[in-house]
Amino acid sequence: MYFTLSGEQRQFSASLHGMLTVGDALTSARRWAAGDHEPGLIIWRSLATAGVTGLNVPQEFGGLAADPADLLVACEELGHHALPGPIAESLAVVPHLLAGVVARPGTDAAVADRVGSWLAGLASGQLIATLAAPPLLPFAANADAAGLILIAEAGTLRLAEPAALHPSVNAARTLADVRQAELITEGTAVTAALRTALDLGTIACAAQLLGASRALLEASARHAQHRVQFGRAIGSFQAVKHQLADVLIQLEFARPLLFAAAISLAEKSADAPRDVSAAKVACSRAANLAARAALQVHGAIGYTAEHDVSQWLTLIRSLSLAWGSEAMHKARVLGALTGQSAGGQPLREQPCG
Repeated sequence: MYFTLSGEQRQFSASLHGMLTVGDALTSARRWAAGDHEPGLIIWRSLATAGVTGLNVPQEFGGLAADPADLLVACEELGHHALPGPIAESLAVVPHLLAGVVARPGTDAAVADRVGSWLAGLASGQLIATLAAPPLLPFAANADAAGLILIAEAGTLRLAEPAALHPSVNAARTLADVRQAELITEGTAVTAALRTALDLGTIACAAQLLGASRALLEASARHAQHRVQFGRAIGSFQAVKHQLADVLIQLEFARPLLFAAAISLAEKSADAPRDVSAAKVACSRAANLAARAALQVHGAIGYTAEHDVSQWLTLIRSLSLAWGSEAMHKARVLGALTGQSAGGQPLREQPCG
């Protein structure tokens, strides 16, 4: 089976690329890392005009209720430009959870109104949300920039407050310990909604990894055309050509798995967890290969924080460990194929410092 983007999705991706290029998302990531969130928040708000922030929000709250594949198109381009912020959480996970609360029979009218206002804020780009969901997500990403922080645990969905912020290997991505606050809702419906929401977040993360990998491949190819050694551009050397070709092949293998996972989630397939994990493994491997190749092609300059390459290198390092490690997702795929429980606890992104 061959997966390809529709004409509308390609146009959507190109439009986002132009918007993020003009907005200079890479510079906003540097400013964000230095504690100045405003340039990044301006871009977040501008994304609302393209419908990005409302992709997973129901239409009655100003969203698009789009297909998961459309969400992945956006997340890939956001990763391609290293846009800072809790992308998977705010675009994919929190809208799904909140929409489940509103749709749940018997939800208190006051709670439904409050949750509806949050959904409207997410769709309009005026609100950014993040969450913790132990054990997979023990920390809330970018809680210092979020207007809504949630914690989903043991069948409950609550508001949360940041208790402590920790640095990540990616300076624009902080991780926060959170403490539970006001209860929003609870019950088995929360558990079921969270399961799907976390799978959506996982493939949103995988799409960011795919976009960041593509950015590194492009940067490496440009550098290889201009960097001269022994009187020749290093891109003419077979060793360099083969490295970059290997990255391209890995990206092309990962992309169908990513969109297959989106289709499985859209169809509520019983194989969706397996497909999501397979996509995360493939995109993480492609991203790490792209990172290694970029470092070798750029040489020592690639290690410097001042070089643009470092933005994608550290983003890949952090996201490849977020939303479940490769080991955890490989175990889930194996469990699905053998009919046995994967077992064990997910290996998780950890703060540094």
